[in-house]
Order: sequence, then C-alpha cells, then structure tokens
Amino acid sequence: MLDWPASQTSVSLPLMIDDTASPHRTERADFQATRDPALMEGADRGQVNLLSYHDLYLLWERQQWQTQAIDFTKDREDWWGFPEEERFQRMYGLSSFFIGEQKVAEELGPIMRAAPTEEMKLFLCTQIADEARHVEFFNRFYQEVGVLDAGDLHGRLEETSEHLNPNFHTLFDDMLKSRVDRLAGEPEDLEVLVEAITLYHMVIEGMLALTGQHFIITYNEDNGTLPGFVEGFNNVARDEHRHVAFGARFLREMAATDQRYLDAIQRTLVECGPAADGVLAPPWYEEGQELFGVSMEETRAFAMKALERRMKVIGLAPVA
Repeated sequence: MLDWPASQTSVSLPLMIDDTASPHRTERADFQATRDPALMEGADRGQVNLLSYHDLYLLWERQQWQTQAIDFTKDREDWWGFPEEERFQRMYGLSSFFIGEQKVAEELGPIMRAAPTEEMKLFLCTQIADEARHVEFFNRFYQEVGVLDAGDLHGRLEETSEHLNPNFHTLFDDMLKSRVDRLAGEPEDLEVLVEAITLYHMVIEGMLALTGQHFIITYNEDNGTLPGFVEGFNNVARDEHRHVAFGARFLREMAATDQRYLDAIQRTLVECGPAADGVLAPPWYEEGQELFGVSMEETRAFAMKALERRMKVIGLAPVA
C-alpha cells in the first residue's frame, strides 16, 4: 500500500520557493499554462481550474518544439569529461526515460481508442505524437553524444535496457501492458481505462517521470553540464505536465460519476505502489546513498507531494 510520508507536508515543490530567487522553470508561463495540479499551490486545498480537453489540445498547438533544433556539441564534451563511474550512474535515469517513452508511444493507441469522447481522443493523439518526439530526442542525444555503441534506434533501445531494474518492467510490461491489452479487446471497459490512466498519467508520468526530470535537470543546471539535454528535457517535462493535466481532468470527471471509478483509482495506486517506489532506486543504489546530490527520502517525498496534490484535485484524499 502506498505510504503517505508524515514529512511530506514540509516538502517544497518548485512553485513554492523564495520570492527573491530566480523564477523556477515550472513558474514560467508555459509550464503554468498546463494547469497541472502539482504546480498549483491551490491544489493543496483541492482548488485548481483544470483546462478542458479542447483547451489542452490548443495548448499543444502552441507548445511545439523541434528535436533537430537542439545543439549537443557541448553535451558531447561534457559527457566524455565525466568520470566513467558517473557516466554509468547517469545511465539509469537516461535509460528509464528512453525506454519508457518508446513503450508508451506503443501503448497509447488502445487508450486513445477507448476514450469515451472525441475531445479526449483528439488530445490523446497529440500525446502519442509527443511521446514519439521524446523518443527521437533521446535517440539524437545518444547518437550525437556517442553514449552507446549501437548504430540505430532499435539497437540503442536494446543496449540501454540493460541499465533498468526489474520494477521498471513490472510497471510497464506487466501492469500497464496488461490493462492496455484488455482495452484493445474491450475498449468499452471504462473501469480498465481509469486504471490505465491512473497508472500511466498519475504514477508513471506524474510521480516517477516528472520527479526524475526535476532532479536531473536541476543537477545539470546547477553544474552547468549538458546544456542541449537540459533544453530538450525541459521541453519534455512541459509536455508531460500537459499530459498529466489531461489525466487529472479525466480522473476527476470519472470519479465524480461513479464510486467504482474512484475505487479503481485507489486500487491501482495501492497495487502499483511497491513497484513505483522500486523504480526510484537504480540497481546499484545503496541505502543512504545520495543520487546526484539528493537523498532517496527527498526524492520520495517530492514524488508523493506531487501525487497528493493531484489526488486532492481529483477528489481522492490521501490515505493515512
């Protein structure tokens, strides 16, 4: 069962920072435009005006970017200047995102077809396009920086998968894929659709991906490393806040229509909790070790605070 850490109320998400400091990336207008509850202080009171599905589609049109416009020249110099052990440690986060984007690009089709309205379907089509662009972003980074030996996308995906831990496969290949496969055969099963969107948009994307992005981007910004990667990864994060905003609206609407959908959200959170927690730790992690300047406790607390905010907006109170 998911634990809600007693310390989580003291966690500061990016929005809640010293007013005298430079604005955090998630305070920028383009990030705030997504209305992802995790970025909204009002979500602590369950008060966020979520965008409509059509408005989320229009926002997608306004927030386009090109992977081919990013310059990785400095990134190549930085990467090969890192000690070998640091390059190895960085590979866990990179691999999780690269493989995750590719898997979701494949799995979103049945979710899109099962969406009950045309407005939902239209937005989910944009998410499929986003995930494909994210795969290409990582593929270009790996290729131009020379991270891997493989010479094509398929080979890079296979090579980098060696850095993942078993919990990653549990979440994607067991829990998410089983629900998506059911939707492919029974697209009218809205309860399974609620489970799939809870698992992907709230946990995989909302808790895990956006938490990892926050700390990876911050670490590189603080150290002045991998500027091309940071530029592109900021764009990826903005896309994913928009996706999560869709998931929050969908789940709030479904939870308000029938108690069984609210139960499905909570049941899914409980089921995936252990695997989700396990994904946060690389295979080489040792208890008490800091991951790029951040403790595992800080990482967990950040992820849980973001989930708490979204669940309050959806209508599901934190579990004691």
